[in-house]
Amino acid sequence: MEQSPRVNALDHLVLTVTNVPDTCRFYQDVLGMQAEAFIVADGTRRWALKFGRQKINLHEVGSEFDPKSAHPTAGSADLCFLTSTPLEDWVKHFSVHHIAILQGPTARTGATGPIYSIYILDPDENLIEISIQKT
Repeated sequence: MEQSPRVNALDHLVLTVTNVPDTCRFYQDVLGMQAEAFIVADGTRRWALKFGRQKINLHEVGSEFDPKSAHPTAGSADLCFLTSTPLEDWVKHFSVHHIAILQGPTARTGATGPIYSIYILDPDENLIEISIQKT
């Protein structure tokens, strides 16, 4: 019997934002990602946030690249990132950056099992979850 096609990994996702430089600054300074410009086949310059083996491509509201989602909107994302840094260190780090913690640490369930999470908002008010695997 033939097996149906299926995906096996996430290469990137697109985040629609109101201001690419502000977003790059936040994700670099606060979350430790690497903002990187890249040139696509048509010669245009775009921005991505790289971390581990993944990346988040950035589209600015009103200047989205085709093809795009039917309703690209800033502030509609809910993203969970895994860390090996203790959440107590993240709490201190967020305090230094004057970033309010909305909730946590609290027990949750991630893709591979139990996690502990804290929640913050990025500059567009996307919900950002920082999680550590529960041991």
